[in-house]
Amino acid sequence: MENSTAAAAAKAAGSPVAGPYAILPYAATIFLSSFLLFLVQPIIAKQILPWFGGSAAVWTTCLVFFQAVLLGGYAYADLTTRLGLRRQAILHVVLLVVSLACLPILASTGWKPLGDEEPVSRILLLLAATIGLPYFLLSTTTPLLQAWYWQRFQSAVPYRLFALSNFASLLALIGFPILFEPYFTLPQLGWAWSGLFACLVLLCAATAWRSMRAIVSQPASGRAAAAGVAVEPLSGSVQLKWLGLAALASVMLLAVSNHVTQNISSVPFLWVLPLALYLITFIFAFDHPRWYRRTLFLLALGVLTPWMAYEIASLQLSVAVPLYFTGMFVACMVCHGELARLKPDPRHLTRFYLMISVGGAVGAVLVAIAAPLLLPGYFELGIALAALALLLPLRLSGLARMAGIGVFALTVGLVVRGFGDYSADVRVMERDFYGVVRTRDRPEPVPYRAMYHGAIMHGGQLLGEAYRNTPADYFGPTSGYGRLFAAFGKQAPRRPLNIGVIGLGAGVIASYGRAGDTMVFYEISPRVVDIAKREFTFLSDTAAASSVVLGDGRLSLEREAPRGYDMLGIDAFSGDSIPMHLITREAMALYAKHIKPDGVIVFQATNRYVDLLPVIKRLAAELGFEAVVVSDFPEEDAGGPGYWRSTTDQVLVTRNKAILASESLREAAVAIEDRPGLPTFTDAHHNLLRILK
Repeated sequence: MENSTAAAAAKAAGSPVAGPYAILPYAATIFLSSFLLFLVQPIIAKQILPWFGGSAAVWTTCLVFFQAVLLGGYAYADLTTRLGLRRQAILHVVLLVVSLACLPILASTGWKPLGDEEPVSRILLLLAATIGLPYFLLSTTTPLLQAWYWQRFQSAVPYRLFALSNFASLLALIGFPILFEPYFTLPQLGWAWSGLFACLVLLCAATAWRSMRAIVSQPASGRAAAAGVAVEPLSGSVQLKWLGLAALASVMLLAVSNHVTQNISSVPFLWVLPLALYLITFIFAFDHPRWYRRTLFLLALGVLTPWMAYEIASLQLSVAVPLYFTGMFVACMVCHGELARLKPDPRHLTRFYLMISVGGAVGAVLVAIAAPLLLPGYFELGIALAALALLLPLRLSGLARMAGIGVFALTVGLVVRGFGDYSADVRVMERDFYGVVRTRDRPEPVPYRAMYHGAIMHGGQLLGEAYRNTPADYFGPTSGYGRLFAAFGKQAPRRPLNIGVIGLGAGVIASYGRAGDTMVFYEISPRVVDIAKREFTFLSDTAAASSVVLGDGRLSLEREAPRGYDMLGIDAFSGDSIPMHLITREAMALYAKHIKPDGVIVFQATNRYVDLLPVIKRLAAELGFEAVVVSDFPEEDAGGPGYWRSTTDQVLVTRNKAILASESLREAAVAIEDRPGLPTFTDAHHNLLRILK
């Protein structure tokens, strides 16, 4: 329970009492600050996402920056309270005015990577240079103004303002994909945000001035009486509990986000939903004790934690998303509810928020930086579940503690089992910023080695000398690629082909190369390149002259002179979706620049959740291209042992009507149905909600 002794003493001594409207300047400033704090996150992340391959890891790295700067802001609020309200307020207003020089908050294109840079440090430096100071000052507002409010009205407890700040953050987070992204370009959003930030500077300065005047006019007897009230000092163990609970909630947020987006679906909406649930738990926990029903939530946690551990190897979207998002919500509700139960006297509120922020930053660093460096696969969720289960015996007593120990033991056992399933029959498992790459051998019906990036297979090779350099899987003879190469062979059998492919995978397309042909693969992940060369022989066996360009394919093409490709393949996957910056108007214009007038662009459009076909058709039509889809549905007994094949959809975009009329394509190529009302995807405007299956 909150300590109200200081408030009662202050009231008796004649300190001012907060009227019904006195809170408005503080509430308005905190609301606008928190709204801008979370609105800038998707704005800047969306701008830089294409520069680093469209990977979910970009968002996770951004979260590390946001948590770290939030920690710095809370530390600033805690340390500067020692200056007294007047000097603290003057310092803060001066820094806010200086931060106006950083506007507008849009990253310079000079930060685009060249291909061989270490992405994590570059993203962190980019964010610091672009939004560092404004974001830092925004992060200080909630604890700082709550402290000013407490010093002015010591009869009023300010913790509900923390719930208000999280509500504003939630509105910004949800409002971005629904209200702002579909209707405004990134430059418009950047300038609008900058204008609102300037308004915040004025609002915060006015609130600081009112607070200083009120403190100066407050009777000395009242200030002395309130200051003289004994407040229990903070113990190190209590502060560690604050830190640990906040860290565990942060770990669950990022671990669940990683598990769902990397292993199940790369749909970006699934990055936002966990963060929204995380904020909702803060709102509930700090708004009023009635929301956190301790017995109910601890019981739910005891059921959901081992259940999540049991399903950790499940890759079904319909099962995993509801389970893990519900489990994460309950876990964060327990962590934040326990935090709210432990909140101190308001005199210590800046230290309380500082330790919460330290915990959040620690959790983010563990998942986003330490896990990729130390763990070969996506094991952080299992570790987080084991730590979460340990919370039960630590927070319970008596028979309930014994039950908590049982839940912990069961969860650990299920996590170990899940780790075994994830690693079963794996030859190689390596990890980098762009995901986990695994290879696995299948003995039947034909010996076959597959490459997996996340949960999705990205090509493979039939084993044995009889099948060496034989195209298979998504790239077999009846696929769009297979039929196109056959058409090229019939149309110009002696003409060397110039081929470019964005996305290397196992390198299966290289098997189609002939003597005199040139093949250039663009690949962003160094791990994929290394494993493609070590585990598969396509790059070494091809008769074509092949090379690999390291870096994001689109950025690499932007730096190059027109290549004159006969075929340009767009096959860059991270999980289950093509990075969206590869299917925009600007990207299509870039591809058209790099192919010959009769060249062909091939999109790998196979996707469980997103319908890319009408998007590609619209882009092709704008540039005068025809777009057709070749769907390959192999029968159980088709192809014989030499043709291991998978169901796939590949879209061919070209002005070359002769190639589409060729024998290998004319029967298989099907026109794509247009979708009326679907806007053209551009770098500034693309909304996946419109094309979900």
